[in-house]
Amino acid sequence: MEERLQKFLANQGICSRRKAEAYILDGKVKVNGQVVNKLGIKIDPEIDKIEFNNKQISNSINKVYILLNKPIGYVTTVKDQFNRPTVIDLLKKEHKSVVPVGRLDMYTSGALILSNDGDFVYKVTHPKHEINKTYQVTTKGKITKEEVEKLKNGVELDDGYITKPAKVKILKIDEEKNISRVQIVIHEGKNRQVRRMCEAIGKKVLALHRSKIGNIDVKDLKLGEWKYLNVVKGDVLF
Repeated sequence: MEERLQKFLANQGICSRRKAEAYILDGKVKVNGQVVNKLGIKIDPEIDKIEFNNKQISNSINKVYILLNKPIGYVTTVKDQFNRPTVIDLLKKEHKSVVPVGRLDMYTSGALILSNDGDFVYKVTHPKHEINKTYQVTTKGKITKEEVEKLKNGVELDDGYITKPAKVKILKIDEEKNISRVQIVIHEGKNRQVRRMCEAIGKKVLALHRSKIGNIDVKDLKLGEWKYLNVVKGDVLF
């Protein structure tokens, strides 16, 4: 059965579908020995020989879904141009073909899903699915009810974007240490969004942890630990 070349690359765990499009345009993909550098090409995985960076891609794959409790200090990427440790370094050698599903910045810990199933990655990261992400935030200073209401209703970020309504709950205010702990639930995925939301109400984030993605949490995983998810049995998300 024919399918688009970028979808095939994503389904084989090479990269995300968007990244596959970039690789194709950069001339890094061959079909039957010929470089393909335009989008829209369809291939038949049972017949055509597909190469990426001059290495043939198998048309069979064992799909893997992993939940990682990401520690601080790891970047959410497969490879890093500055040779910083990546989340892939925390996995077994045989799982080096997975890619992160979404992102957490280097200084944020918590729930991160990785997979080599391109369709799954595309589905989970598409904005229309509005999957909730739950964060535990520690801020400097006492957060007020008025500031919480602003976060709930949506705040203007530094680039002018106004966030969608969020679920916000005060967990603890420690006046002696001059900090507040807040739970924030959002379904958007703007770059560093929770940090920027807090900055918009004048609060500096001291610590940030994503405790849940959809219905999945990392409460049983220590930082740096991971486990398999069973997507077939509904062990994810919606």
